[in-house]
Amino acid sequence: MTTSLLADDIRHRLGTLTPAERKVARVLLVAYPSAGFETVATVAERAGVSAPTVLRFVGRLGYHGYPDFQAALRDELDERNASPIHLYETADDAALRQSPGGLMARSAKLFGNALAQTLTELAPHDLQTAVSLLSDRKRRIVLAGGRFTHVLAQYLGLHLMQLRGDVRFLPDRDVERTAALNALGRRDVLVVFDYRRYENDKQAMAQLAQERGGKVIVFTDVWLSPTSAHAEVVLPSRVDTPSPYDSLVPTLAVVETVVAGVVATLGDDAHRHMRQSEETACRTGLV
Repeated sequence: MTTSLLADDIRHRLGTLTPAERKVARVLLVAYPSAGFETVATVAERAGVSAPTVLRFVGRLGYHGYPDFQAALRDELDERNASPIHLYETADDAALRQSPGGLMARSAKLFGNALAQTLTELAPHDLQTAVSLLSDRKRRIVLAGGRFTHVLAQYLGLHLMQLRGDVRFLPDRDVERTAALNALGRRDVLVVFDYRRYENDKQAMAQLAQERGGKVIVFTDVWLSPTSAHAEVVLPSRVDTPSPYDSLVPTLAVVETVVAGVVATLGDDAHRHMRQSEETACRTGLV
């Protein structure tokens, strides 16, 4: 599966752009992807720059003009909105009906490349910011996942619970979830997992957390969840897989990389918390 990384490319180029071009980039990222379908004049007005600056910016990205840029964005949206049934119906029949040996070889190549690309493309600054936020014991951590990704939210949360205090999952029941969201404030870090066929509630809760002064960390795919517009940190992963379902294997590697960073940052404090947790579990017969 090929993936377009237009938004990710813009994000990684921020440090190389002129101040005026950086304004264009931020206008596009804040309202991504809809801002990319506005006219050159509208984007320029929003960014407070000239129309030629917008055209220079898309040229920097490697496009021959604004229509070329918008065509690439449309292609990306087609992939971004693809459902498992669409991926199944458009897959090569030979790829779906392989021998066990062929499937294993294809899986090894796909997963290996996706994992390597994910970790290579991960911005060190974003990783460090995520680790710093999750290691700050003055902050409360709240985690929320989606249809499939709730298992990764739980996986990350359970590790964090062993390393520090004040970690919780967003409740499932409506009344409890409303109370938890209503309690979000400046000292909270909301961690959201949101992958294509994005869930509207994730964007709403991220916006709520941001408005109340909290920080948002988003784990997402390379097309970037709309939730990313409200995030302090965005950690994208490739989702290449031999099946019609997006893979969470690279995301798991990013999660474990974040956990390793938190362990290193907390140091002796993490060790003490782990030891106390182990002693409590032993005393109460939970191990």
